[in-house]
Amino acid sequence: MNEAGNRNPGFSLSIEAEDGPARLTTWTTPHGVIQTPAFVAVGTRATVKTVSSEQLAETGTQVIFNNTYHLYLRPGSETVASQGGLHRFMNWDRPIMTDSGGFQVFSLGAGIEHGVGKVANIFPGEEAPRGERRGKPGESMVKVTEDGVHFRSHIDGSQHFFTPELSIRVQRELGADMILAFDECTSPLHDEAYTRGSMERTHRWAERSLKAFRESEALHGYPQALYGIVQGGAFGSLRKESARVIGRMDFDGIAIGGNLGRTHADMHDVIDWTVAELPRDKPRHLLGIGDVPGVIEGVARGCDTFDCVAPTRNARNGGALRRFDDDGTRLRNFRINLRSERFARDSRPIDAECDCLTCANYSRSYLRHLLKTGEQLGQQLATIHNLRFMTRLFADMRASLEAGTFQQLRQEWLGT
Repeated sequence: MNEAGNRNPGFSLSIEAEDGPARLTTWTTPHGVIQTPAFVAVGTRATVKTVSSEQLAETGTQVIFNNTYHLYLRPGSETVASQGGLHRFMNWDRPIMTDSGGFQVFSLGAGIEHGVGKVANIFPGEEAPRGERRGKPGESMVKVTEDGVHFRSHIDGSQHFFTPELSIRVQRELGADMILAFDECTSPLHDEAYTRGSMERTHRWAERSLKAFRESEALHGYPQALYGIVQGGAFGSLRKESARVIGRMDFDGIAIGGNLGRTHADMHDVIDWTVAELPRDKPRHLLGIGDVPGVIEGVARGCDTFDCVAPTRNARNGGALRRFDDDGTRLRNFRINLRSERFARDSRPIDAECDCLTCANYSRSYLRHLLKTGEQLGQQLATIHNLRFMTRLFADMRASLEAGTFQQLRQEWLGT
């Protein structure tokens, strides 16, 4: 056992087992221990859509990810602070992460301009899954400057100015356990020159975020950990440089963000370049990845935690996660479409091997009926299943790392 990460009281990292870059760790936080590898459920507006905090806990979810930008706009970070911070506000007594607002620099800026989204179309070089389309290019809602980012609210068009200092202040008020430095996330369609300039600006913003963090106090009676974010797009020299720069700064953890390339293979290279330059004794979070191949390959390459809206968003649209189809073939996207006519009279659960509330009590036929008629219960039950699928997958990966059989699990799931 290797104890590390003690630079911030209340947080410590213990590395329990390793298989090449892949590792089993225990990340101790003020609101509990996170056993990693772990999936971080996304609760953008202080809620994982359609499920209560109690139901979320029952799925085995250890940690959630809230969105600084959205909570800054509604209900306002001051309101959350007046209620004792996010944990009390949403009745969640386990660890919470918040992003910096930097992703909205991308999604409301280059994401709109380039028609590139973070989930279905993060890899523009690969065919989008059937039924998922890229957004159309349009007019940016942000303007990036050296001082910060001007943006128009997507709610009412009001003007706002986000800086590293404001991001830290808002995240202090929100009170998450782990918070992120302010950064700029680039698009897969940005060239190397723009990506370098953006990366260097992110490094300067990282210094400003650290300074603001050191000069402020936690507001809710427990410490917070600050993560730096590695940028550099899909350019090897830039990723390595950014990992070295951010890795040397006095952050409590490291997040890998931004453009991960045009294909999954590009993403694998980005992670490899980055992890090789990172300190071993800090937790590593991969931002925005939550598909089955992505998380398994991310674990294989040394990432500890992963956040993504895909499992819950897919659930709300009828996509239920499974490893195999009913005939025993591996599902290409690891999910079935519960809206399909073939399930209209199917009395079986989504997955007979799943121990979630949904699979224990409800049939595919009933779930299809709910989803086809727009009943919210259908979205809730599918979400519960998908979250449980992810926590079971990560539990299996942790067990395989402990047993020394991770490569076997990787082969069985992905055939690689």
